[in-house]
This record gives sequence, structure tokens and C-alpha cells, in this order.
Amino acid sequence: MSPEKLGQNPQTADTVLVHYTGTLENGEQFDSSIDREPLEFVIGTEQVIKGFEEGVKSLVIGETNTIRLEPEDAYGEWTEALLLKTPAEPLPPGMGVGAKLQLQNGQIVVIYEITDEHITLDANHELAGEVLIFELTLVDINP
Repeated sequence: MSPEKLGQNPQTADTVLVHYTGTLENGEQFDSSIDREPLEFVIGTEQVIKGFEEGVKSLVIGETNTIRLEPEDAYGEWTEALLLKTPAEPLPPGMGVGAKLQLQNGQIVVIYEITDEHITLDANHELAGEVLIFELTLVDINP
């Protein structure tokens, strides 16, 4: 615990430790740090989504708050522009619509559609277009 930071909000360049639970509007949990170490990141370095960082910046050590992020403050809207068509090639067994693939550049995509002529891959983030709800607890601030 950083006694000099008690009662203060995190500032740009501070390293913060945050416990969080992320859920969708329907209550489905998609991620949580509760059963592991808190998330550590540096304020102002775009290591986390914009709305998450803004929510953390409003907290003091030990405080918990729930925030609601619209898609534009999270992973953006789902867009057809991120659908990629490639010539149809044989897929490994068990790979079909909805399966995840990693491209040569490391990007994760989802098989969106398969026809005789092409395979369409979805490069949108899996949480694109979703409203995200986070319960955040600021554990510590290290200047």
C-alpha cells in the first residue's frame, strides 16, 4: 500500500493495481481478476480500454465502483468493414463457422461464413458492439 497516495486519485504515469469483474448487459461475466492477481497498468499509456481507465482514475485506494461503458468507450461498434474474404481452402477438421483462428500477424479472427468460393473472417473484437459493465476496485497506486 502506498500511504502517500491514500485519498488521492491516480494520475498520468502512475502504476495502478485494480481488481475488476466485467459483465455484459445480460449479466454474463466475460472476465474477472478476483481469483488471480489484480490487473497492473500505467495510467495514460493506452494499455486498457479508454472507459476502463477513466473509471479507475475516479477511484481512491480501497474504493469500489461500477461503471457502464458504451461500445465507443470499450471495443467500438461491430463493423462489416472488418469482415475479410479469402479464397476457400480446406479447413482443419472441426473448424467451422464460429471457430477462432490466429492470423500470421498474430490477430485473432472468427470464421464468419464459409461458401464454396470463399471464407469470410470477422476481425472485429469479440466484445465489439457490446455494452460492458465493470465493477472496479483500486487496490494500490505506485507513482
